[in-house]
Amino acid sequence: MDFTVAYLQYAGSGPMRHEEQLLTEGLGKLGIPIRHYSIKRIHRRQLPLGPETFVAGDMPAMHGAMRQLGVPIPLPDDYPEVLGRFLGRKVWTSTLGQVERMMESSSAAPVFVKPADRRKSFTGTVCYSEHDFGAWGGASRYQRVRCSEVVAWVSEFRVYVIGGQVVATDHYAGDDSAELDMNVVHAAVDIYHRSGTAPSAYAVDFGVLTNGDTALVEVNDGYALGAYRITADHYTELVMARWRELLATVNHDPE
Repeated sequence: MDFTVAYLQYAGSGPMRHEEQLLTEGLGKLGIPIRHYSIKRIHRRQLPLGPETFVAGDMPAMHGAMRQLGVPIPLPDDYPEVLGRFLGRKVWTSTLGQVERMMESSSAAPVFVKPADRRKSFTGTVCYSEHDFGAWGGASRYQRVRCSEVVAWVSEFRVYVIGGQVVATDHYAGDDSAELDMNVVHAAVDIYHRSGTAPSAYAVDFGVLTNGDTALVEVNDGYALGAYRITADHYTELVMARWRELLATVNHDPE
C-alpha cells in the first residue's frame, strides 16, 4: 500500500513534537506530501482520510482517525500473556476500588497502578498508601487497572521492532552503562512474534534490575509511539508499517 499524502498532528504554533519532526524528515525522503492538522479537525472529521492516507499523532488523535475510518481501536496489551516469564515481577489485573481496599492495610506493599483500558484517565503511578489515591483523580473505582509489584530499575531501554526484527534500541532512563542482555530481548521478541499476537510494528521496553537481570517493563503499540534517539528512517518505517496493518482491518471497497 502506497501512501499519497501524510497527515501529521501539529497545532501550527510552537515547537513540533519530536515524533512529528522525525516523520517530517522520514516522509520527506520518501517524497510523500505532508499536511498538518489539529485535534479539532480530527474531532470534526474534517480530514479526507482513506486507505491511501497516512496519519500520525498522539493517542487521542489516532483514535479519532480510527473511528472515522472504521478501524477497530486496539486494546492495550502492555504485559502480553506470552511474555509473562520476562516480567521479573508479579503483574495482575484489578480495579481501583480493590487496590484502594488493599492499600488500607498498614502492611500492604507498594504497588504500581496504571489504567488497563482507558489510557488517559490517569497516569500510571506507584501507590504507597491511601495518601496516593489523589493521583487517580475522579476515576471510577470500578475502573480496571493493571498492577505490578514495585521493583528497582537500574536502567531502562526502548527496543523498536518491525516484523519481528529489532531495528533500534534507545536508552531512556537510569544508568546507561548497565547493558541489556540482548539474548533475553531477542528471545522475548521471537516468542511474541511467533505467538501471532504481536503487532507488525511496536516498541518493547526492557530494563536492568538491581540484581542484574534483564526484565520486561512494558510493550507499546506502534501507532502512537513515543520516540527517543531512533533515526527518522527507522521511526517512519515503524509507524507506517503499523498504520498499514491497521488500515488492512477495514474493507474500503464501495458497497
